[in-house]
Amino acid sequence: MQKIFQGDIVKISGFAVSFLVVSKNAFIEHTGMFHVCPILKNEKEGPLHVTVSGKRENGTVICEQLKLIDPKRGCNRVDRIPYAQIMNISDAIQGIFEYD
Repeated sequence: MQKIFQGDIVKISGFAVSFLVVSKNAFIEHTGMFHVCPILKNEKEGPLHVTVSGKRENGTVICEQLKLIDPKRGCNRVDRIPYAQIMNISDAIQGIFEYD
């Protein structure tokens, strides 16, 4: 099985869209699973909709649609985003869970 890291863009069997891996590498290594958010094309940017660009894939990450994935489901890495974009996504997701 291919190693998956935070910031990887993956295709998952059974889904038409790509997903961004948002879990920290330590979580992935410890559990063998990872969290993803879908990447949609032609979606408007907003506080929880963050635009990303890899070398081959780009679109808008829908941060509120966080999903836990077991890689046995069939995942294939297709691209990767830069660290600065990972930080923006992480900040948006963390904002969902902060106290008021």
